[in-house]
Amino acid sequence: MDTIAKRLEHHFSDLHNHLPPVPTAVEWLLPLSNLPETGRVFSAFLEKYYSDMQPRTLILGINPGRFGAGVTNVAFTDPVRLVQDCGIGNNFEKKEELSAQFIYKVVYAYGGVQPFYQHFFLNSVVPFGFVKNGVNYNYYDEKPLQEAMKPLIRHHLRSLLALGMYAKTCICLGEGKNFQFLSKFNESEGFFEKIVPLPHPRFIMQYRRKRVEEFVEMYLSALKNG
Repeated sequence: MDTIAKRLEHHFSDLHNHLPPVPTAVEWLLPLSNLPETGRVFSAFLEKYYSDMQPRTLILGINPGRFGAGVTNVAFTDPVRLVQDCGIGNNFEKKEELSAQFIYKVVYAYGGVQPFYQHFFLNSVVPFGFVKNGVNYNYYDEKPLQEAMKPLIRHHLRSLLALGMYAKTCICLGEGKNFQFLSKFNESEGFFEKIVPLPHPRFIMQYRRKRVEEFVEMYLSALKNG
């Protein structure tokens, strides 16, 4: 039987055929290629939460980092959250990631893992990550990289919409450069009717930690009202 899970698994596998070259000193972070365990846990996650044909609203971050989706390929879900919150065992080093900590506060405030993933698909504008000089790098950190990513981003977002995601509203994590890029790109490409920006989870956890509950409420309002 055709399901969103099967379509997503095929999509992420096929994305490796669409990777553009990156500028000198920038390296791809490709967990599905480099970590065999990643394919297993990603498939288990999709089968657990997306084995239906119900459309979801997209929530898009920037691109994966080394300790979260850069390991698990499950957006904003580190190896600890994968076990404790999603019930999916894994043999990865159990490092926690700041953005994942915040996102799962939102997940539980929304009602829990099952209802959250029943209504949303978390991913990123660029589906795989980057490393430069041994640290995380964002697609917008340099113009040549951003320009090189446009065909991949176009393919990624159009494919997600074609396989069963809503086009009415997209929630963008990152009110600055990520939102600016996605909004401008959306003007020419027409992916979504509306894009709702929210502060990025890492920004909240690094610089606004004392106000975490306030930001959880902000997220809940956006998730429930678009």
